[in-house]
This record gives sequence, C-alpha cells and structure tokens, in this order.
Amino acid sequence: MPADISLFTLTLLCLAALAAGWIDAVVGGGGLLLLPALLVGLPHTPAAYVLGTNKSTAIVGTTAAAVTYVRKAPLDIRTALRIGLAAVAGSLVGAFFAAGINSAVLRPLIMAVLLAVLAFVLFRPAFGTAPAPSGPVSRQRMLAAVLVAGLGIGFYDGLIGPGTGAFLVVALAAVLHMDLVTSSATAKVVNVCTNVGALTMFAIQGTVLWQLGALLALFNLVGGMVGARMALKRGAGFVRGVLVVVVVALLCKLAYDQWLAA
Repeated sequence: MPADISLFTLTLLCLAALAAGWIDAVVGGGGLLLLPALLVGLPHTPAAYVLGTNKSTAIVGTTAAAVTYVRKAPLDIRTALRIGLAAVAGSLVGAFFAAGINSAVLRPLIMAVLLAVLAFVLFRPAFGTAPAPSGPVSRQRMLAAVLVAGLGIGFYDGLIGPGTGAFLVVALAAVLHMDLVTSSATAKVVNVCTNVGALTMFAIQGTVLWQLGALLALFNLVGGMVGARMALKRGAGFVRGVLVVVVVALLCKLAYDQWLAA
C-alpha cells in the first residue's frame, strides 16, 4: 500500500473499483473508470505499477462475473476456453511490451476502431438481438474468433487494456453470431484469460501493488456480481445500451488524452 495515500483518495478508489466491476460485468470497459482513477490517485507511482495494480483488481471482478454467467447464461464453455487460451498468449506478449508503448501513436488507431464499432452497433439495430445459433460453430469462424478475439484483443489488453471487454463483446457477436447476452458471457471468460496472462507478466516484472490491489478487488468483486445479474435479467437491449454508452465514453476519454490533456 502506498504510504502517502490518504483515506479520502482510498475511498474514491474503492468506489471507482465498485463501479468498474459493474461496467465490466455488463459489457466491459471498466478500465475506462478505474485506470484513470488510479493514475489520478497515485500521481507519483510509475505507470507500470498502475497498470499492474489495475489488472490485479480487474481479474477478481471479471472472474466473479464469469462464474455468474457460466452458471446462468447459455454459454458454450469449450468455445470460450479455446479463445481464452489464445487470449492468454496474446496478453502475455502485450504486457511484455507495455513498458515501451507510445500511447500517443496508438490512441488515434484505437479511436478509429471505436468509431467503427459505434457505427456498426448504431446502424444495425438488430445486431446482437437474434437468438444465438444452436448448431456447432464452423472451423473458419472459430479460427477467426481465436485470431481476433483471442490473440488480437488479448494482445491489446496486455498492452493497454481499457475497452477490452467492449471489443470482445462486439467481436464475438459479429464473428460467431451470438446474441449480446451470450457474447457478453463468453467475453467474461475470455477476459479472465487476458487478465491472467497480463497479470502474470506484471507480477514477473514486479510491478503490482498487491495490498492496494487486494482491497480494490473486494469492491470490484461486488460490482461484477451485481452487474452480471442485471445483464442476465434485463437482456440484450440493456447490454446494447450500455455498450453504446461505454464506447462513446471511451472515445471521449481517448480524444481528451490525445488533444486536450496537458
């Protein structure tokens, strides 16, 4: 635990972890809230430690949400684990390169992808509302899901992180033709795998504040369990609405960091 952190700052970080757990469970993107909160609350802490501590917190809430979905959602656990194994590899590599990343170069690329995601969701109202197909997934679609959602988004999660859950939800719904509740459930399992890979690398590098991460993880856990239950109860329309809000918020945050932040 950082010695100079005040009780007020610690309280705000706990509330941010709670809200981030809820957002992550519904559609992903909780890092949009928690990572900036950690950067503001720990201004003198190296960025690598902030990233590592964020992962140590996020993995708990994401795991709780994944367990809730596995128990109650129509989830193909074999499909999720196949993609998840690729995601572990992708996130390990991404976390390895995280220390040398130039965020000013990557932000415009990420914003372009987010704009495409937002346009795709807004201009296709039926996206993610059809029932999930009952037949087996073709090899071609499974390979595409492994490459895009597993290796590709896994690499991004290890490298930067915020928005990973939202990217996974959209990618799985588009590639495997899942409804948004099923894709959100599958995304949680895959996201647990990306967190495992990234956290393993951060732990090896010694860049995790374990005491702070454990405290924030308790609040993230509660948020994740509540969010998963709400998504299951309210259905695809609710998830779609939260997805749009999270993508817009991500775009605003990235645009601010790129052009307005000093």
